[in-house]
Amino acid sequence: MEDIKAYVQQHKDRFINELIELLKIPSVSADTAYSQDVIDTADAVKESLSKAGCDFVEICDTPGYPIVYGEKIIDPNLPTVLVYGHYDVQPPDPMELWTSPPFEPVIKKTEIHPEGAIFARGACDDKGQMYMHVKALEYMVQSNTLPCNVKFMIEGEEEVGSKSLGWFVERNHEKLKNDVILISDTGMISNQQPSITTGLRGLSYVEVEVTGPNRDLHSGLYGGAVANPINVLAKMIASLHDENNHITIPGFYDKVEELSLEERAEMAKAPFSLEKYKKALDLNDVYGEKGYVTNERNSIRPTLDVNGIWGGYQGEGAKTVIASKAFAKISMRLVPNQDWEEITELFVKHFTSIAPAGVTVKVTPHHGGQGYVTPIDSIGYQAANMAYTETFGVPAIPVRSGGSIPIVALFEKELKSKTILMGFGLDSDAIHSPNEHFGIFNYLKGIETIPLFYKYFVELSK
Repeated sequence: MEDIKAYVQQHKDRFINELIELLKIPSVSADTAYSQDVIDTADAVKESLSKAGCDFVEICDTPGYPIVYGEKIIDPNLPTVLVYGHYDVQPPDPMELWTSPPFEPVIKKTEIHPEGAIFARGACDDKGQMYMHVKALEYMVQSNTLPCNVKFMIEGEEEVGSKSLGWFVERNHEKLKNDVILISDTGMISNQQPSITTGLRGLSYVEVEVTGPNRDLHSGLYGGAVANPINVLAKMIASLHDENNHITIPGFYDKVEELSLEERAEMAKAPFSLEKYKKALDLNDVYGEKGYVTNERNSIRPTLDVNGIWGGYQGEGAKTVIASKAFAKISMRLVPNQDWEEITELFVKHFTSIAPAGVTVKVTPHHGGQGYVTPIDSIGYQAANMAYTETFGVPAIPVRSGGSIPIVALFEKELKSKTILMGFGLDSDAIHSPNEHFGIFNYLKGIETIPLFYKYFVELSK
């Protein structure tokens, strides 16, 4: 362990500067104006993997942006770790809220990161966390301590739904064959208390459209005589929760996993301050499903939220109309065992059934994905926990995340292997928001910890 610490300290400035150069490339996959930048980033990742020690690296074409594949096979009889990450980033908007340009990385000290953090779009999600694995490989190759085979699959469409990843994985089972998948695209509790994400929620995302009259109407001449689509939509959405904030869609909870009191007690060991949580969000109180605490509501329970709602006149001043149409975008976060396609069907059936006479309803499913849970008694989890324990001095706490990474379920289905989520980011790192950043401590600690995962995974696999 002292060797990796010494190596990181010796090459600290180079590691930081290399990441900064990668962050300067605006690889925004959602905006075609940045298409060449996304492709340039793939080339940069390919070059970094080659320099780190991969014996074979290639740019793999897909129907969308390319996937960078690399490998170092030292012995086919040894275990193989497949590292997944992504090189694309979220759009930087709203630009005016950034305190420094999103693609001009700067290091700033913060209360949480007194040693400094790199502020840039993609710093934590996922360029910084992906690049930790590249530098960890460099150390293991340079020190001749790589104990097993390693493969890399770095994609460029994660922020737009990984549209081409399934296509690629389905066609490359043998190329991607592995014993465990390692991902750093999640976070941990704090810089003092590491954690391992063991559960992810699934997702069903739909758009609804309520149509009343065939045109916008004068609200004086027609008000009270015809159904107002905006009023109707508001009532329909309000009816999707009862007085206990329980979702009212029939069959919605049929397959929801109910955790035991013992499992909930283990989750409760994670440090959490409700007062700090409320203060950070400027809330006077929390809100959610009755019978569950905040950290359960946002991780082990399913949810239904309106992500956008619109209709009618929204310009300056007044325009007294009854709109012809009203719209909303709705997301449902799902827990393991809830099938997102089945939940989508239940939503469509229920939402159309509660529409009153005088309007028609259209539901358009957009996308979704399955939830995921990895057992804490697996070799992969134990290896990760041993690695965190050695570098942080305390064992990691297993936590379930409220977020969704649909590709994890895809990997298990197609490649038949478990995924270990070794994240080093913090909730305060503002991913997807202005002023995204990644702590220097976290970046370097990740490079220190990852080689230990390889060491312990191989030892436990014998």
